[in-house]
Amino acid sequence: MPFVEVGDLSIHYEIAGRGEPLVLLHGMGNNSQSWRKQISELQEHFTIIAWDAPGYGASSDPQYELRSFCQFADILKGFLEKLPYQSVNLLGHSMGAAIAIDFCHRYPSQVKSLIISDATRGAAALDQEENEKRLKNRLNSIETLDPQEIAKRRVKELLAPQASDEVRREAERIMAQVRPAGYRSVAYSLYHVNQMDLLSAISIPTLVICGELDKVTPVSESRIFHESMPQSEFVIIPETGHLCYQEDSATFNRHILNFLSGKHSDREREDVCAQ
Repeated sequence: MPFVEVGDLSIHYEIAGRGEPLVLLHGMGNNSQSWRKQISELQEHFTIIAWDAPGYGASSDPQYELRSFCQFADILKGFLEKLPYQSVNLLGHSMGAAIAIDFCHRYPSQVKSLIISDATRGAAALDQEENEKRLKNRLNSIETLDPQEIAKRRVKELLAPQASDEVRREAERIMAQVRPAGYRSVAYSLYHVNQMDLLSAISIPTLVICGELDKVTPVSESRIFHESMPQSEFVIIPETGHLCYQEDSATFNRHILNFLSGKHSDREREDVCAQ
């Protein structure tokens, strides 16, 4: 199991393949294991690097809880500096997208292209009362519930109704590994995040992806990202929810490969071929 030391943190990552580096940043209820099908299917074309964020998976817990995604992005910078790449392609899902956006904004020379999947606007999408309510609910869940119970309650909201039992079981297995240090750090970061003023300045090629049936960060949210990012394309993955990359990995991976291979088409489209 490879690790990189970043300050007082030990960051675990999976690495496979050869070619241009593609760095995968997981979401709040996941870790590097959730990218299994991306690693296996895309490693023929890219060097795939999937990290465990601080407080997740096999990475160590931060000594003090993180409170903003810029802190996660700084740790990502330290992580990437230990790898032999001057620049990378970044793919972030949900809260991983927020980390990727902050990283692109502050370290643009280190990113060749950006992919954000089922991205969250966090506080920017909520009024103050709802934002505080969500923070309290997340903190209460990790403090009072067993991780397995959190997974069972939460995963049903993350998947489309027609998701397979295999996908559901795997999502629950991975989410049951959440730990307070990571989960609380992301909860506070979501509470504080508002990246809307950053989006128009991101000038690298960008792909925005969203599951058609995402109830957590719906298509309307992803469309806001797309319309705010001048160099972006927008793809909707049919009949999938928030975890579209796990629910329909073949379609998701095809769009990643086409985008990174320069096979761009219309700026906004739905993958009707997959229906």
